[in-house]
Amino acid sequence: MTEFELKLEVPAHRTQAVQAAVRRGRTTQQRLQARYFDTHDRALAAHGVVVRLRKEGRRWVQTAKASGSGPLERLEHNVSLAARATPVPDLARHLGTPLGKRIQRALKLKSADPFPTLELVYQTDVDRLARVMRTGSGSVEVALDVGRVSVGKRSVPVNELELELKQGNPASAVELARRWCVAHGLWLSAVTKSMKGQRLALGQHFGVAVSAQAPCFKRNASQREMAVAVVSSCLNQILANASDIAGGCTDEEHIHQLRVGLRRLRTAIRELGALMQDFDSAWEEPVVAVFRDLGQHRDRSYLINTVQHEIEGAGGPPLDWSGAFTDLPDVAASVRAPAFQKALLGLIAFVHATPDEEAPQKKTAPRKIALEKVVRRRLHRLHRRVAAGGQNFLALDEPAQHRMRKQAKRLRYLVEFAQPLFAERKVEAYLSALKPVQDALGSYHDELAALQAWQQLAVHDPRAWFGAGWLSARRPANAQACLQACATFAHNAKPFWD
Repeated sequence: MTEFELKLEVPAHRTQAVQAAVRRGRTTQQRLQARYFDTHDRALAAHGVVVRLRKEGRRWVQTAKASGSGPLERLEHNVSLAARATPVPDLARHLGTPLGKRIQRALKLKSADPFPTLELVYQTDVDRLARVMRTGSGSVEVALDVGRVSVGKRSVPVNELELELKQGNPASAVELARRWCVAHGLWLSAVTKSMKGQRLALGQHFGVAVSAQAPCFKRNASQREMAVAVVSSCLNQILANASDIAGGCTDEEHIHQLRVGLRRLRTAIRELGALMQDFDSAWEEPVVAVFRDLGQHRDRSYLINTVQHEIEGAGGPPLDWSGAFTDLPDVAASVRAPAFQKALLGLIAFVHATPDEEAPQKKTAPRKIALEKVVRRRLHRLHRRVAAGGQNFLALDEPAQHRMRKQAKRLRYLVEFAQPLFAERKVEAYLSALKPVQDALGSYHDELAALQAWQQLAVHDPRAWFGAGWLSARRPANAQACLQACATFAHNAKPFWD
């Protein structure tokens, strides 16, 4: 069984209001006590598989879950157990199901191999208040879960609203989630109870920052199939990092990876917009706003943790930057903002939508050619601009040089998006040729921004002139490195799409 479920975090001060809103209808109440298990080496968790025993009223249910094809789809298999006492988990109960096969692959078992013994890792104790809400095209169960996840004597709170699609299409659940977010200040979270338990067991407050993964689609995919695969890959990265940041994480790598995910998404919108006929352009503005807020934090981190250390290593004085970043935006608030949450929900609806207006079309060769034609045209356009701009890099003004850096980034992401359509070896060779261009342009513009920051600080702190002079002296060599990298790229990079 595949389930579609959205999870919204509920701030503590809104719990009573959300509870009252859930009660405006026929509700059910349950105490759900669950025990989560894994192998001794945590092989199931490493492969995204969760196995639990949960007491639901007077009965026990063993459940296995794993990720599905979309960002918020989950494979799930439930087995009701006729046991009064706490039963023992048995993975064999899932044999013959897609999840049983996923478990065997995770544990590297052959079909006849016995399943290993599992051990308890963490537990949950939750009071659930739920009701089913009718929508225009189906029904959604809305459940408020309040309780705790515990490992021994350590625990963390659970305060979340789950919206599980029972009937109809995912757009029903998405629209309902949007209304709850606006009414009560809730926000999307990809951090499940099982993830909270795994982190608690490891002594971690947040997960590891999630980097980009290549989109997965077949070479004979339709235009929409490619667009959905690309946006899904962006969403996976965005949702994972945004969830932790909304929860209070200020780790530099999470901020960096969320910015990368948003930049990849913006590239998809800009370069593959022709493939997204039902894409709402209004989603881009709040994405850009959060991207810029995150960028201010990234710039601060780079200046203080990288450039300042390099300048001190060159003999420069330490500086006090505390007064230079007093108006930085609150990144948690930026991510939680209703406009950004609405954009994320819109993207989720886009990924999980079924184009029911159109009858399924056969995947014929002409349609594949049409898709590749669109992608080739965009690749050729960006490649030409980067190659041409590199030849005149020293003559370009600063805004034009910065545009070239952004074009090189878009070129890289578009190449990664399009990789399933072309020979992998040629794509990898092209990306290798492009990397020195990105590195050189990145260093040049980062140090240019740093130079401006040191010059501004020098107005109030004369010690900053050392750093301003050091950065100024490096600028000609950095610009020459950009010119050389671009020239090498223009000569060596072979357009694999020709």
